[in-house]
Amino acid sequence: LSFTSYMTTWAEPFYYRNAGEIVTTSTPLVSETPVSLADLFFGTTGGCIGETCALALLIGGIFLVAVRVISPVTPLCFMLSIFSTGSLEGALASVLSGGLLLGAIFMATDYATTPITTKGRIIFGIGCGLVTMLIRRFGSMPEGVSYSILLMNILSPLIDRFTVPKAFGAASEQKGGKK
Repeated sequence: LSFTSYMTTWAEPFYYRNAGEIVTTSTPLVSETPVSLADLFFGTTGGCIGETCALALLIGGIFLVAVRVISPVTPLCFMLSIFSTGSLEGALASVLSGGLLLGAIFMATDYATTPITTKGRIIFGIGCGLVTMLIRRFGSMPEGVSYSILLMNILSPLIDRFTVPKAFGAASEQKGGKK
């Protein structure tokens, strides 16, 4: 977050003009030359770590769900909320480019900072997606995944407060502190 120019400048893979010459490109989110969905899916385009090969990230996510390390609720809600904000090709590009898959699968599912109920995880995932799209469309940066997760992590205790059911037989709070 602090050294973005150094962290977002890389060589484009498989393309050399002359021996010893490398071409650097911008992130696929702001690239002036269109990047195909296949290049984004298979990772044959330049980009930051976790931004280029959607296939590898999806395989990792499926493995984590299969061995019950993570719940698929938050990543699916995160991705669906991003997907539902645009046209079909633009929505696919939004899901496959940037750090969305990395953030949705590996960062937004952190045990310590995400809600504990399924309803809370749905709210958390949708909130992450909406904040990401707001930052991508109206912010000065092309990416918003890490910021959206940080902002929604701040709201996790509040989400838990409203989504965790009370235990059966628990005393209810009344005015004046008396029961």
